[in-house]
Amino acid sequence: MVKVLISDELSPAAVDIFKSRGVEVDIKTGLKPDELIAIIGDYDGLAIRSATKVTAKVLEAARKLKVVGRAGIGVDNVDIPAATGRGVCVMNTPFGNSITTAEHAIAMMMALAREIPLADRSTQAGKWEKNRFMGVELYGKTLGLIGCGNIGSIVADRAVGLKMRVIGYDPFLTPERATSLGIEKVELDELLARADFISLHTPLTDQTRNILDAKALAKCKTGVRIVNCARGGLVNEDDLKAALDSGKVAGAAFDVFVTEPAKENVLFGNERFIATPHLGASTNEAQENVALQVAEQISDYLLSGAVTNALNMPSVSAEDAPKLRPYMKLAEQLGSFVGQLAEANLTKVMIEYEGHVATLNTRPLTAIVLEGLLRRQLDSVNMVNAPLVAKERNIEVSEVKHDREGDYQTLMKVTIHADKVRHLSGTLFANKNPRVVEIKGIDIDAELGPNMLYVTNEDKPGFIGRLGTVLGDAGINIATFHLGRASAGDDAICLVEVDGPIPAEVAARVKAIPGVRQATPLKF
Repeated sequence: MVKVLISDELSPAAVDIFKSRGVEVDIKTGLKPDELIAIIGDYDGLAIRSATKVTAKVLEAARKLKVVGRAGIGVDNVDIPAATGRGVCVMNTPFGNSITTAEHAIAMMMALAREIPLADRSTQAGKWEKNRFMGVELYGKTLGLIGCGNIGSIVADRAVGLKMRVIGYDPFLTPERATSLGIEKVELDELLARADFISLHTPLTDQTRNILDAKALAKCKTGVRIVNCARGGLVNEDDLKAALDSGKVAGAAFDVFVTEPAKENVLFGNERFIATPHLGASTNEAQENVALQVAEQISDYLLSGAVTNALNMPSVSAEDAPKLRPYMKLAEQLGSFVGQLAEANLTKVMIEYEGHVATLNTRPLTAIVLEGLLRRQLDSVNMVNAPLVAKERNIEVSEVKHDREGDYQTLMKVTIHADKVRHLSGTLFANKNPRVVEIKGIDIDAELGPNMLYVTNEDKPGFIGRLGTVLGDAGINIATFHLGRASAGDDAICLVEVDGPIPAEVAARVKAIPGVRQATPLKF
């Protein structure tokens, strides 16, 4: 039974899902870093929110850990490079609190437009300052969205309903998508110059950090109003304070801050500033949704291999996972086969997909080929970290899909450039049984067993008998025997399944048979 730790507060519904799926679950919240490190080695999965910090030290102690699931969007509290390096899948739940966060941004924008928090405090103090609070309408105003992904697109929809003009800056927003959302796609400088309101909906990266600084704010309309319900650090807080004090910015409303909890901040105390304590996802519905989603995603990954909303590996839907499973075995075998033959200087890998497999989600298969290829050198490699390991070793990886019809309904071909250029192809028989069907351009039909002997030789009479004699004298029983050759008297290959491991001295005696060029024991 797989075991999951919940280390932050989650809805009880998450526990129910884990238990209903047959996953053992422990709830231990409020752990200090040393306490988490002391126990994390017992768990296959970790479910968190924002409080738990999954650092490199935590991951180093997590010997069994396969997946970290963040109930929410932000994963600033997870060391993703360290997780990837250790082969741990990192997931989030980007859709569970999207509506809630988008609604909070709209609420903040309305509060800014009508100065509602300040008017509330004044009225409750008995002042009745009706003429003091002269707001602005949202109708007809231009809303500039920095980031038009999941949450930004919901904000756009609501803003269009309020009869606002919506412009958006997002390098990944296609013109077609912008049109469907009712957004005019613009560059950042144009957005800054035209927007009456600016709302940020982008992750915090090296490219987006301080995207609104003094230089950017100077390009804005005088009287612009800014909303940030995305990530602290997108707006330079010191520069914004200066812009508020000068009147360049008429108001700002933030739900997120560079330092949280934000007990002190340079923006606090300014009448033009509205603050909430990171409430974007704080509704009953959102908390329930993200808890349910993270429990389902972790369970699916641990039990079936389905990958949803992963940040460091290709996604595999629950629907695709059963279709891909036979191909995963084939991919691992092909990668392992060529990996065991490559002696040194691996520089390039090409994986080609033809027929039915070319219609599937092949990115996970490519990762598994790399896993099989690299496992001979690294015991800790898996499909999560294999692409990273290949990149770190300057191995060029390419993936090619062919529309052409071939001899097989479905075919995978792996080519490597190492000490030599080597390639082999495989298919599925009956849509489930992996078979090798070509090695170095020579046709063969072989099912791979746990222990194999791969031999290349000159096609001359007597070879099979001599090979059988060497194996028989060593007490090695042959399970299956597969032959292939380019043409009579030319290069030939022999792939033999045996009942146990082949000792190095036996492989050496096989290699000493006249006409043998290579004799390599293989394990699968």
